[in-house]
Amino acid sequence: MKAKYKHTNIVAADWRRLARFYEEVFGCVPVPPERHLGGEWLSRGTGVARAQFSGVHLRLPGYGDEGPTLEIYQYAENAVRAPLAANREGIGHLAFEVDDVEEALDRVLKLGGKEVGVISSAEVKGVGLLTFVYCSDPEGNIIELQAWRK
Repeated sequence: MKAKYKHTNIVAADWRRLARFYEEVFGCVPVPPERHLGGEWLSRGTGVARAQFSGVHLRLPGYGDEGPTLEIYQYAENAVRAPLAANREGIGHLAFEVDDVEEALDRVLKLGGKEVGVISSAEVKGVGLLTFVYCSDPEGNIIELQAWRK
């Protein structure tokens, strides 16, 4: 079997606001068209009764026009979110490599994100010096900001 990574999905409470956050903080670029989907085919495929959602794909930075996307959708009826925790089972976080972790964190906070941890650095043997911090987007999805020095 041949496989190719395509996207990561975030179910948003307000898909337009969350998409703007990722565009403004990380330079993600919308990939038209906006999606406004629903119907029996979507309900069957998702396992969600009467599934309807709207949203957008955002091209992730650093990979060009054919790179993977961040898919941000808002269902007509979203299920309740579990409490924020870095060690919650399932997908834990999205990671972005940045030039300056402190500057990136400041930008996240100014645009509605929140702190989860504090900026920390450690030498990772055989890899280099890692400086990183966990924070969250405005809807509580955890983001890792990281910078490496060899």
